[in-house]
This record gives sequence, C-alpha cells and structure tokens, in this order.
Amino acid sequence: MRILEMTATFGKLEHETLSLEPGLSVIQAPNEWGKSTWCAFLCAMLYGLDTRAKSTKGALADKERYAPWSGSPMEGRLEVQWQGRNITIERRTRGRVPLGEFRAYETDSGIPVPELTAANCGEWLTGAEQSVFRRAGFLRLADLPVTQDEALRRRLRDLVTTGDESGETARLEQSLRDLRNRCRYNRSGLLPQAEDQRRLLEGKQAELERLTGEREAVTGHLAELEAEQKALENHLAALTYAEAGRVEALRREAQDALELAAARRETLERLAPDGAGARRKLDELQALREEWRVLRLERERLQKRGPTPPAFGAASPGRKLEQDIARYERLKPLPLLAGIAALTAWMAGVALLVWGKWLWGGIAVGLGALALAGALLSLVSCKGMERDYGSREPEQWRREQENCLRAQRLEERSRLLRQRGEALWGERLPEEAEADWRQDLELSRDLEEARREEARCRAHLEALGQAREAQAPASEDSLTLTREETEAALEDILREQHRLQNLLGQYQGRMETLGDPGRLETELERVNGRIRTLEDTYAALNVALDTLNRAQQELQRRFAPRITHRAGELLTALTGGRYDRLSWGEDFSLTAGALGEDTQRSVLWRSDGTADQLYLALRLAVAEELTSEAPLILDDALVRFDETRLEAALRLLREEAEHRQVILFTCQSREKEMLAGMQRG
Repeated sequence: MRILEMTATFGKLEHETLSLEPGLSVIQAPNEWGKSTWCAFLCAMLYGLDTRAKSTKGALADKERYAPWSGSPMEGRLEVQWQGRNITIERRTRGRVPLGEFRAYETDSGIPVPELTAANCGEWLTGAEQSVFRRAGFLRLADLPVTQDEALRRRLRDLVTTGDESGETARLEQSLRDLRNRCRYNRSGLLPQAEDQRRLLEGKQAELERLTGEREAVTGHLAELEAEQKALENHLAALTYAEAGRVEALRREAQDALELAAARRETLERLAPDGAGARRKLDELQALREEWRVLRLERERLQKRGPTPPAFGAASPGRKLEQDIARYERLKPLPLLAGIAALTAWMAGVALLVWGKWLWGGIAVGLGALALAGALLSLVSCKGMERDYGSREPEQWRREQENCLRAQRLEERSRLLRQRGEALWGERLPEEAEADWRQDLELSRDLEEARREEARCRAHLEALGQAREAQAPASEDSLTLTREETEAALEDILREQHRLQNLLGQYQGRMETLGDPGRLETELERVNGRIRTLEDTYAALNVALDTLNRAQQELQRRFAPRITHRAGELLTALTGGRYDRLSWGEDFSLTAGALGEDTQRSVLWRSDGTADQLYLALRLAVAEELTSEAPLILDDALVRFDETRLEAALRLLREEAEHRQVILFTCQSREKEMLAGMQRG
C-alpha cells in the first residue's frame, strides 16, 4: 500500500491536504504544525476511532483530543494505491459518532470496494492489526521502545515458529485448546457435566436406599403406635366405668346444694331493698363531700390575701372601677406637670418683676399659684383613690375586684350545696343516712351472690347430666394413668400417626420421583462409560498440546534469531560498527554489546541517542517482517541522533524506500539538507 494524499478536518487541521511522493518523503515543519495530528489522522482513517474510550485525569480520549477546533464535524479522505488500484477511503461523522460513516471506492470510477469495511480496512491495507501497525510500522520518538502486546506477540511467535504469518500453528493450537476446554475447563465442559450427572445419579441411588430404609422404620413404628393406642383406649374405657358410680353421688350432692341456694335467695329477696338507689345516693354523697372540700380550699386561699380595701366593701364591689382607673391614669401625671408649670410661671414672674414689668409679673405669679393649687388637688385625688383601693397599681385593683367577685360566687355555691345536702339526707344526719344506704347496698350484694350461687349449682347439676350406664373394659387394665394423661397420650399418638402417614406419603412420592432402581443403575453405567471416553480424549488432547508446544519450541530455537540477526545488522550500520551484538528477550527486553565489552548490557545503560538507535534497528527489523506491505512512518524519531548516525539512518531509510513508502516527519531542517547533500554526492 502507498499513500497518495490525505485531506483532514481533524484537531487543528481544517480541510487541509497533505500529498505524499513514492519512496522517501521528508516533511519538515516546526513544532505545533500538526505532524503528530497527521499521524493520528492516518491511524483513525485506517482503523477507525475508538468512541468508547473515556478521558481520564491524565489523558484525553482521541474523540475529544482531536475534535476539530473550528467546531466542524470530524471527517477525512485518504487516497491510496493498493494492489494496483487507486482507492479513496472516506470517513465522516454520523450523528454524534465521530468518523462513524465509512466509504471505500475506486478513485477513478467511483465503484465501491466491498472487501474494505470500517472494521477491516486498516488490517487489509497494511496487512497487520492496529496494535501491530502502531508498534512495527509507525515510529514516534516517544514510542520507539518495543513494548509487549498480545497481537504483536502472536504475530512474532507465528513468524519465528513457522517461518510465515499464516497463523495455522496458532489456529491448530487454539483448536486443540478449544477441544480440551470443551472436555474440561475449570468446572465447565463436557467432562465436568458428565461427572456432575454421575454424582447426581449416585446421589439418587443413595437417596433411594435411604428412603427405603426410613420407610421400613416408619412402618414398624406405626405398628407399635397402633398397639399402644389399643391399650390406652381400653384404659380409658376402664376409667369411664369406674367413674360412672361417682357421677351419680355427685349429682345427688349437686341437687342438695341447688335447693339450699334457692332457699337462701328467696329469703334475701324478701329483705333486700333497691341496691341501685342506695349506690346512687352514696355516689351523690361522695360527690357532695368532694365539692365541699374544694370549696373549703378556695375559701382558705381567699382568706390568705389580707383585708379587703374600702372600695370593695359595698354590695357591688368596684362598680365604677374602670371609670376610677381611667380617672387615676389621667390625674397621675398632673401633679408633676402642674408643679413644673408653677415653677416655670414663678420664675418668669420674678424675671418680669426684676425688669419692672409689674403687671405681667403679677399675672405670671398668679398663674403659678393656680398651677400649684391644681397640682395639690390632683395629688390629693390620686392619694385618695390609692387609699380606697389599697394599692398604687390599677392591675392590683382589678385583681382585688376579681377576688371579691370570687368570694361572692363561693358564698352562692355554699348555699346551693347546703340545699342539695338537705334534699339528699332529709331529716336525718348525714352519718345516719350513709349507714342506712350502706346496709341496703350490702343486702343487695348478698342477694346477687345468692343468685350467682344458685345459677352455679344449677349449671353444675346440668353439667353432670343424667346417669348413664358404662360398659366394662374389653380386657384387663394394667395402666395407672389418669383420664387427662390418657387422653393426652391418645392425642399424641393420633398426631404422631398422622405425621408418620404424611411422611410415608412423602417417601413414596420422592421414591417415585427418583425413578426405578434398575433404570438408575443402567443410566449410571452409561454415564461412567461416557466419562471414561472423555477422560481418554482429554488425556490425548493434553499429549497433543504438549507435543505441539515441544515442536514449536524446537522451531523457535531454529528460526527466532532471524529478527535479532537483522536488527543486529541494522544496528551495526547505524552505529558505524560500534555495536555488533543485540539480543531481544521473550519479554521484549533489549540488550546490546559494543566492541570491547565482554557482556551485553540493558538499553537502560546506554545514552538516550544510542537507545533510540537500538530501538530503531529493532523496529526496522520487525517492520520488515510484519508490515512489509504498509508505509513506514517516522515522527521525530531521529531527533536525538548525532550527525554521523543520522546520515547512517537516512541511508538505511533510502534503502528501505526502494521497497516501500517511507514518510519522515521532523521538526529540524538537517534531514533535508543531509539528503540533498547525499544526492549531490
């Protein structure tokens, strides 16, 4: 595949176009020109954009990082040459899905290319999955180290194991593993299912044997309970026969007690008065006494307030109270105001007399005297009201009036209570009337008790019923239980028999559900045979996988050095022969040895520039093997190379460009200048 032209609305790129030449293309531009954005755009056009990725605190998702700055929908067009055809690939935003719409067609005719879809486009054009292309054919300065990736590991394993990338070995291994997992994978698979079925059948057999034994035990227990039931019923008949004679004696005693109770009830009915009336009078007497007690307490509280002021001694205390309060409120401030006015008038009069205003001075002195007289009159009136009401506070006057009114109400209540008492006990003393009422109430209670006793005796006699003849027990009775104990034992036996019958039914239903023992035995033999077959198959698959792994390991020992050898050749060319040994571990770790060094050292021991050259050599070797059909893209990958090794790297890239398209993005001008010099030389 060769890239002809890219047109992007992607990040800072707004309908911008980048045309590329075959062979080696060097695109020199300053930082923030958009070199990394073009690289990201190419990956998005080939493999699509992961719209499910979420931004984190440390990194933005591509759908947000490369959203067009202008606010336009994300879209792009990629023109490539593939298998002798010029093909155009377009991706546009669909709804809210960036680059969600895909289209691939022949550039000249517009005929669709059905084999290319949004999902497989990149893999078909480059010959590698996205993760493999990013790590093998897409070289950026920050991503030069080769890290572990499952897709890259699988492709490399297939390559060094079989010599090609067909994946047949991996598919064979996966098929064997799938078959083995189908037999057994942890607790799933055909073998665990058959083992579970065997355990189920064995459990059914054990359950059937247990139920059979328990059913026989329950049947024997039922027979024992039936014999015990017959003995208890015979003992109960013996108790009934023995009690028949005692019942007749009890009936005669109950008849005598009933006649005695009826005679006592008739006597009391002749003597007992109305008990309900006596109870009402006693309740009324108690209520009257309680009211007298409350009234006495209220009187005692009123008596503690002291003597009644003169103003409240009349029949209607405080009749003009509100008028006096209003008058007192008006007069109370007048003495002070009149005194101030008199003092002011006298001072003015003295001043006028001093100035020689005899007439006006005399008038002022007279007005002062009048004001003083008014002040004295107001003061006398206020003092008189305070003396009559016993306080200087009008609120206290109101409280005194309320107390007087309360005393009058108490007197009225006292009079009414005396009238109620006279109506209640009449000519008798209260103590005599209460004693009579209590005696009547006691007689009424005795009558009620006699009636209840008569009813109880009658009920007892009716409960005994008529004398009945009892039959003798069928056999000799040797038990000593009471009737209650015998009846309780019979109830317990009946309950136990009912429980055991239900249990027998449950056992029978469960045994019918479990099935026929012969059929269970046949089914168990069939399952055991299936388990033996599956175990043999599982063992055979394990042997096959072990054999395949040993074969792969043998092939890997024969073919694994190929990439390492090629990377060593490239490293020797890049470093001018300084480094002649390179090893690549199974965990993707890289070590190298220089001339004069006895051992190889990890890349961590080398300078940054040398580390870049080590990784570039390994990347180029991997790219030759895994992405030979795809362009080789380098984004500032040679920034830390010195002049000598940069020239060597450019010579390698020119050789690589003879077989594939190579695109070098750089922020420096020395690459172009050095290539121009190489062409002139």
